[in-house]
Amino acid sequence: MNINIKNFRKAFGENIAVDIEEYNIHHGELVGLVGNNGAGKTTLFRLMLDLLKADNGQIVFEFSPADGDSPLPPIDPSQSEEWKSHTGAYIDDGFLIDFLTPEEYFGFIGKVCGLDKAETEQRVNVFEPLMAGEIMGQKKLIRNLSAGNKQKVGIVSALLNHPELLILDEPFNFLDPTSQNVLKNILRDYHEQSGATIIISSHNLSHTIDICPRITLLEHGKIVNDLSNHDRSAEQELNDYFNK
Repeated sequence: MNINIKNFRKAFGENIAVDIEEYNIHHGELVGLVGNNGAGKTTLFRLMLDLLKADNGQIVFEFSPADGDSPLPPIDPSQSEEWKSHTGAYIDDGFLIDFLTPEEYFGFIGKVCGLDKAETEQRVNVFEPLMAGEIMGQKKLIRNLSAGNKQKVGIVSALLNHPELLILDEPFNFLDPTSQNVLKNILRDYHEQSGATIIISSHNLSHTIDICPRITLLEHGKIVNDLSNHDRSAEQELNDYFNK
């Protein structure tokens, strides 16, 4: 999926949260968004997912059709629902239905995605290295899980429909070091195998530099740098920026 953003702006009172003149993400890119608190990363994600309305400007999704399929016309996510079946996202635990168990929640997500019970279970089982035996079969409601395990439930649910566009906000938050490394491998493998467009935000520079060939730096809602990061080439520039 290609994502094209132009003259995109969102303010809350006098605080400008997002102010992007032009920004394009190309099909199959794995992009990291970095910036200090208040940089606009989460607001940008919420605008992309039509959870907030922009004050002005436009975002357009352009899907890459599967072999033999007719191409979809460009989609403005604020004007259409068609993009949702192609997209997986997790921003925070507000995405979860916390009075369900993880099994019930995954079953619900599977039904929404048109999966039968067996297919849903098969897809969930792939993520057992991330869940580490702490989520399934515990007879716990999601609300009673640790913050890290809630995070894992959200990430797994975002990947269940094998999305063409995956958006994750601070996915490494609350995860222990082993789970962080497992998640890095999951994201790398999914990107390589699916060719999906993946956008993550993270305060963890090391993990972002490890997995993202392109890193976009935001400050006060504006893009201040857009870096190629092949072979960790952006590391020094990012460290200089955050250490100034």
